[in-house]
Amino acid sequence: MTGCSVAGKGIKWTVNSCWNSLVTDKTSIYSGLQQLGSQVEQPASPEEAVIESVPNPQADVDYCVRFTAPEFTSLCPLTGQPDFAHLVLDYVPRERLVESKSLKLFLTSFRNHGAFHEDCTVSIARRLIDVIDPKWLRLGGYWYPRGGIPIDVFFQHGELPDGVWVAEQGVAGYRGRG
Repeated sequence: MTGCSVAGKGIKWTVNSCWNSLVTDKTSIYSGLQQLGSQVEQPASPEEAVIESVPNPQADVDYCVRFTAPEFTSLCPLTGQPDFAHLVLDYVPRERLVESKSLKLFLTSFRNHGAFHEDCTVSIARRLIDVIDPKWLRLGGYWYPRGGIPIDVFFQHGELPDGVWVAEQGVAGYRGRG
């Protein structure tokens, strides 16, 4: 019989008992999700994309969540040429956490969306603020050069709570060749 130890107390359960307990404890906070675990079509635009969230099970403590999208793409609204960016999203949640699959679908919905770098970056941040109402949010948009000029766009919402550790975003500025 295979068992698992719970909270280091030496209590042994079968794998099924352990799984059933975990499912009972966590299923309710994930029950409203429509995209995670389902085959979902890619949204045609950011406006059509649905960003889902779940209750924050650690809402009594401040901590930082980071998502990195090193291959973000959108289109130039005038030429239709592709634009590429490395996005780094940091946020300190309140009561809601963004669900990562829905965030990925939202970000990839920009692939056929025409907007300037500044508009894309700020629109993403504002949409997330509307959905999860974080205590603090920072989005760094490190855009690759178009016409020889890289554009970096930085957005911040709220004040970083005292005592929260936020790592540097770590994206080097564009240096060109050589």
